[in-house]
Amino acid sequence: MNAKGKILVVDDDRLVLATVTHGLTQAGYEVIDADNGDDAILLARKHKPELALLDIRMEGKSGFDVAEYLRDACHVPFIFLSAFADADTVAQVAALGAVAYMVKPLDVGQIVPTVEAAFEQLRAQRTQAAPQALPLSADVVSLAAGVLMHRYSLSRGDALTRLHRIAGAANVPLAEQAERLVRAVEELARPGAS
Repeated sequence: MNAKGKILVVDDDRLVLATVTHGLTQAGYEVIDADNGDDAILLARKHKPELALLDIRMEGKSGFDVAEYLRDACHVPFIFLSAFADADTVAQVAALGAVAYMVKPLDVGQIVPTVEAAFEQLRAQRTQAAPQALPLSADVVSLAAGVLMHRYSLSRGDALTRLHRIAGAANVPLAEQAERLVRAVEELARPGAS
């Protein structure tokens, strides 16, 4: 049976790494894993994954360092899995062009649908036009949901429901409301903002 896609998973927490790797393998993906940024870069060069799931804070090279390398040298899209959702982190995630940003703690039931959506987006972009297909731009709805998850201690589903409700009340499309929220967080993260 062919795998649904090849994914690089990077996390310095071995329990998280094993859990995510097992869950994605069970969901039909081919998974390469690393517990540090340096190994992640070597594995990415060797195995050429189609997507990467990255922890942000690790010893040595951070998830941001790995993401920048994957984006610039390998043209591999990435999703961040992190326990941190402060304004600076969210701004950096957006600037790097993450496909999605998921706030820990997470279970595989939350991760797999996000991975599947990323692969759908990847396939859709490939069929449209090749040169601009990668790297994927940030999925602003996922990013905004991650902000709400952290700020209000919500599950992913509840955060998306709240985002839909806010968009409905403002009478704007969901993506536009998500963009507004992310822009507001980025503004707060700017030096000198209070």
